[in-house]
Amino acid sequence: MLSSLTTLLAAVALLWLLPAAAEAQSKVIPGEHRTVTATVESIDAPARRLTLRMSSGEQRTVRIPEQATRIAEVKPGDKVTATYYDNIVLRAKPAAEPDVDTRTSAVTPGHSARPGGTSATQQTLTVLIDEIDRDVPSVSFKGPRGWSYQTKVQDRETLEKLHVGDRVDIVWTEATLVSVAPSAK
Repeated sequence: MLSSLTTLLAAVALLWLLPAAAEAQSKVIPGEHRTVTATVESIDAPARRLTLRMSSGEQRTVRIPEQATRIAEVKPGDKVTATYYDNIVLRAKPAAEPDVDTRTSAVTPGHSARPGGTSATQQTLTVLIDEIDRDVPSVSFKGPRGWSYQTKVQDRETLEKLHVGDRVDIVWTEATLVSVAPSAK
């Protein structure tokens, strides 16, 4: 997940609302929510790359999406704050219903005096429950294109209703809100 966060760290996009397909037989699995602050080390505007120094001292280079038009306003020493979160909705999949595999991404720039905005991706996939660990508690999924995901489950009652081999639709929404603050020189 950290690689997803750093990939989206410089992005700006729109959070999509959960689709109508997530109906009464659905269950929300609360996901991650964390905030990371990094310092801009360098900017390669033509290549659309931003090198950031994380609070751990590690440097990461991220790609700046084409939709981010205010790249010229970002300077070395600026602080970039990104708040990442994800949300998963599971829906029991009727046996005769066809599989789904869609992915939608959106980017929306912020409207403040400094660069920033929101980045979001929403995937809807038909997946199989691959593993359940009731002690942790957690569940693992496998889907198309080699996709796999494991998450902890806070709601043990929901976990008790799941079984290895069950086919479910998963709607996974990830979003990162990014803001840039000038360096305190």
